[in-house]
Amino acid sequence: MLFRNQLVGLFATPAMQTWATVFVAIVVQAMPFLVVGVVISALIAVYVPQSFFDRVLPKNPALAVPVAGMGGVALPGCECSSVPIAGALVRRGVTPGAAFAFLLSAPAINPIVLVATAVAFPGNPEMVLARFVASALAAIAMGWLWLWLGRSEWIKLPARPDMSGMSKPAALATTARHDFIHAGGFLVVGGITAAVLKVWVPAHWLTVLAENPIVAVLALAMLAVVLSICSEADAFVAASLTQFSLSARLTFLVVGPMIDLKLFAMQLGTFGKSFALRFAPVTLIASIGASVLVGWVLL
Repeated sequence: MLFRNQLVGLFATPAMQTWATVFVAIVVQAMPFLVVGVVISALIAVYVPQSFFDRVLPKNPALAVPVAGMGGVALPGCECSSVPIAGALVRRGVTPGAAFAFLLSAPAINPIVLVATAVAFPGNPEMVLARFVASALAAIAMGWLWLWLGRSEWIKLPARPDMSGMSKPAALATTARHDFIHAGGFLVVGGITAAVLKVWVPAHWLTVLAENPIVAVLALAMLAVVLSICSEADAFVAASLTQFSLSARLTFLVVGPMIDLKLFAMQLGTFGKSFALRFAPVTLIASIGASVLVGWVLL
């Protein structure tokens, strides 16, 4: 193979081995949930009628946002599955503010994530309640903020293949295959970026950053963005960061499922550039703010 010897030599270095390990871990960890997400997304697109959402969600968009946000409890998955599902909800006519509240809350407040948090912090059960409250608060706030300031022209959902004349099973397979290829490509891009940044950030910097409470919160928020860890595993990483306060580690747990590198890449691919460049930074601010507020009250 062309350049085979050069590539073998390159991946023999410790830095590249670390990069490959992180990249593969991110993709392998996220892929099952991405598959679940695109299958559920396809099921919604093909089998769920618009009348279902009209019955389940309040007609008032302001009330639909918290209902959809709390609906995240019902989906045992991570952010990789919530993005395509949110895209399907928008396609089916669900108000975007409610769909985005669900997108942000589902990876953070579902039962698997909360149980994992309880196991990771056996001596601090208040972390489970703090994570639930802060995540739900940030998700609902972002949904309401979209109702207030969001613009429909910022959302550019990718075109799907024409499925007229197809049977429902064929349409389901076509939709799932299209969404998987589309979202999977952006997942790989996000994983590559996260792995590159992880290799470049020296571990001993964390000890220095933990000494200042404000810097510690901001540092763990940025670390959550860079590491791009699945929400069902991030509690164990947070528990290992013992040099940081509980409030700073709460920020890590709230920010990661809402905005990390792979999630930003997937939002970019699902909703378009105009959406992602506006939604991601505001989500980061909202999740940090909710973490600090809830941490101050509960921790």
